[in-house]
Amino acid sequence: MPRTFDTPLPIDAVLDELARTLAGGNAAVLVAPPGAGKTTRVPLALLDAPWLKNRKIIVLEPRRIAARASAERMAHTLGERVGETVGYRVRFGSKVSRATRIELVTEGIFSRQILDDPELTGVAAVLFDEFHERSLDADLGLALARDAQVGLREDLRILVMSATLDGARVAKLLGDAPVIASEGRAFPVETRYLGRRADAPLERQMADAVAMALRADPGSVLVFLPGAAEIRRTQNFLGERVHDASIEIVPLFGALDAAVQDRAIAPARQGQRKVVLATSIAETSLTIEGVRIVVDSGVARVPRYEPDIGLTRLETVRASRAAVDQRRGRAGRTEPGVCYRLWDEPQTASLVAYTQPEILSADLSSLVLDLAQWGVSDPSALAFLDSPPAPALKEARSLLAELGALDGDGRITAEGKSLRALALPPRLARMIVDSHRLGAGEDAAEIAAVLTERGLGGDSVDLDARLDQFRRDRSQRASSARSLAHRWASQVAASEDSKAAVPSSLSSLAGESLPPTGSGGRGGGSPSTASIGATPTPEPSERCREHRDSVQPWQLLGCRWGCALAVVDQLG
Repeated sequence: MPRTFDTPLPIDAVLDELARTLAGGNAAVLVAPPGAGKTTRVPLALLDAPWLKNRKIIVLEPRRIAARASAERMAHTLGERVGETVGYRVRFGSKVSRATRIELVTEGIFSRQILDDPELTGVAAVLFDEFHERSLDADLGLALARDAQVGLREDLRILVMSATLDGARVAKLLGDAPVIASEGRAFPVETRYLGRRADAPLERQMADAVAMALRADPGSVLVFLPGAAEIRRTQNFLGERVHDASIEIVPLFGALDAAVQDRAIAPARQGQRKVVLATSIAETSLTIEGVRIVVDSGVARVPRYEPDIGLTRLETVRASRAAVDQRRGRAGRTEPGVCYRLWDEPQTASLVAYTQPEILSADLSSLVLDLAQWGVSDPSALAFLDSPPAPALKEARSLLAELGALDGDGRITAEGKSLRALALPPRLARMIVDSHRLGAGEDAAEIAAVLTERGLGGDSVDLDARLDQFRRDRSQRASSARSLAHRWASQVAASEDSKAAVPSSLSSLAGESLPPTGSGGRGGGSPSTASIGATPTPEPSERCREHRDSVQPWQLLGCRWGCALAVVDQLG
């Protein structure tokens, strides 16, 4: 029997069934609506399971803020501090100890963990939370966990959890695993359609809608916008419309410091209301106390990789029906609410059912390199819910071969293992290695940090200005990024010192783009918004080595920085 809790949650009704299922089998799918409590209740309910045998439960979260917030809530339920029974491990920080039994990690962290230890030593169960988001790392993590379960760890439990998911498809992937459904407890949410005018900016219309909602309804407000740039502009417009000192307006997106994010999701102070301007980061896994109003722009920003030209672009698209339903549900988590939608009601039926899985539209170079590390050259050998597109696979293999990461048979090389060890997209890892050979490894590592962490160094199109700002930034996030960059450079230096330093071909880097990282990148980092255009980069000549100061790290990428960095402000 699972343990009991003082505060009842809707998910409690299926905990006995879930416990029996995992006691008698090694896989299950749990479908539960927003607010049911699956993220923070299920791991705690499994703590006393006999099959756990004092081993860990690993819980995958799509974002760092979700991992931190969920760990905090579970630790609070146990009356403990984070890092005791419940801890988390994310990029730029972790709170774990020898006593930690439940560990929340980002999806990229887990991918590296299982690649480095295929048997998942000391782990009894892996829980995939909010799997419907279908990030590249989540799909990879599930495929590797299932392969390990079948071939190495029959006792490993796998539980896939989601609010909006085709449970039958996932269940089939897991060997016809049982599907458990929780009805949840959604308070009624009234939906009001506002339409959208073509003659006014989105941000101005969103600010008008928020101001109207504040006048019409009590409670705090959660506002969904596509990116950081739209959030900043909407915040400015709201500053002109809302003059009530009791209303606090706060942003919430991935590029913010953890402390700022934590402030955004904290309850409003007594007698005050809060307006949280958020990206899709707030769709799942987070509960912001006091929110009973949602204002939804109806759009989202997603990566699109174009293998024909080697570029990844972030596009603003209409959100899926599942996504807008998730957003609407945020208004009814703790009490009846209202959702304002910036489109006309008939348009809802025309929305795509689900957000397209990232594996169908992303740069697959990191995925292919990880699979090669696993010993697999053909993804069809693993249990992927959706097969990677052939053109993107071909492009990824070609790139990795040119980078020296794969041999002619698609097997990972010693150089490829060194690149993968950096937890970076292969192009950036290659840049650091080659820059080290030209005496600029530290600079290259800092450039990699800026590109894999949105917002670092500001949004200037001047690379020198951006790097200078990053180096002067004294925030905790920037400090952690500089430390990480130093470790990358030191790691490369140590590796290069142990072998003869033979400059590698740089020609393969010409014409390539930097893929977004994070949900589909290495090490669970945030998505980069830079798409790097191409200019021919010559082979390093004797003249370059004699005058290495004249060779800048970004030249190894063949990139036009004016194009690349200008995208940051537009896409947030």
